[in-house]
Amino acid sequence: MNIKHYLLFALLSISILSACTKDEDAEQAPVVDMVIKNNPINSKVNEQIAFTTINVNNKAYDEEWKLDGEVKSTSSFYNFTPVKAGIYNIEYTATNNSGAFTYKYVVNVGVPTVPSNPGSNQYVTKVFEYLPAPGQYTNKTIGTLEGAKSIEGKQGIVSLGAWGGYIVLGFDHTVINENQKDDIIIYGNAQSNWAEPGVVWVMQDENGNGKPDDTWYELKGSEFDKEGYIRDYEVTYTKPTTGGSVSWKDNKGKTGVVTIAGATLQAFPSWVEGTEYTLKGTLLPSSGIKAETPTFITSAPFAFGYADNKVGGDNIDIANAIDKDGKTVHLTGIDFIKIQTGIQADLGWLGELSTEVLGVADLNLAK
Repeated sequence: MNIKHYLLFALLSISILSACTKDEDAEQAPVVDMVIKNNPINSKVNEQIAFTTINVNNKAYDEEWKLDGEVKSTSSFYNFTPVKAGIYNIEYTATNNSGAFTYKYVVNVGVPTVPSNPGSNQYVTKVFEYLPAPGQYTNKTIGTLEGAKSIEGKQGIVSLGAWGGYIVLGFDHTVINENQKDDIIIYGNAQSNWAEPGVVWVMQDENGNGKPDDTWYELKGSEFDKEGYIRDYEVTYTKPTTGGSVSWKDNKGKTGVVTIAGATLQAFPSWVEGTEYTLKGTLLPSSGIKAETPTFITSAPFAFGYADNKVGGDNIDIANAIDKDGKTVHLTGIDFIKIQTGIQADLGWLGELSTEVLGVADLNLAK
């Protein structure tokens, strides 16, 4: 090989080597370092987590952060602030033509709690909502918002009217779900042969804002799934043109009236706008009502799990919480409670069956 040929061969070799080096560089997949390495991550509501990456090999690539499958960022960082309790899945991906790098985080966000202290009240301290169904006491002293507020911080009395009438209440602390113990007592005016059972719902303050705007869980009582027990039940009440009885229709095709003793009485809530309103919830069986003798009508209490059901009050266990599908849900504690008349029954001269609430207290603090 002469010198001319040698030089040409050398130059060609350098050119090929340079091209191969460039190809190798171009073909290199992303190498990424995650700044936050602990996983899973335990966090709190409204506490920001700043996720960041470092490009280790300085190669170009596209980036993507997904929160539970939804793209939230396409840069090297993602600031995540959970607004409610839960388990969140965060996935980071870096990709180029040569490959991909993926990293997954699991973020556990605990439910905010308000610990009790020596100054905490055993009773509920705030009425958030009060919407009774039509009834003989609706618009009267114990069937008004003022009546509802009589159980704030103490015992009083409020009537919820016919089926579906409800009250939403809050504690000044989180009621802890004690293991294998009842947690709440609901005082009513039940008698040995006269119960007016109310369905109980509870809620955690998952977003920590102090408002009952999260998820309601029904507390499963003894009548769960028995004949006459209906979830997702609805009743629409229609305002009468004059005072007296109020007609209703449900979402099962049935109709009826809430009989009011004294035709001049107006039993439709005076603060409800329009001529009708709809209440939703769970219907309880009316099998315990015995009305064969009109002058001596009785309503037997259920075994457990309802308000205004037993003499002296009803002990309630948060462990009986169920979700919308009827499956058990473990709640560490609750901040809000809703009580709702559970039976639709026209008792003639006695009027409607209406749940009354005299007070709601945390058994852990009850004296």
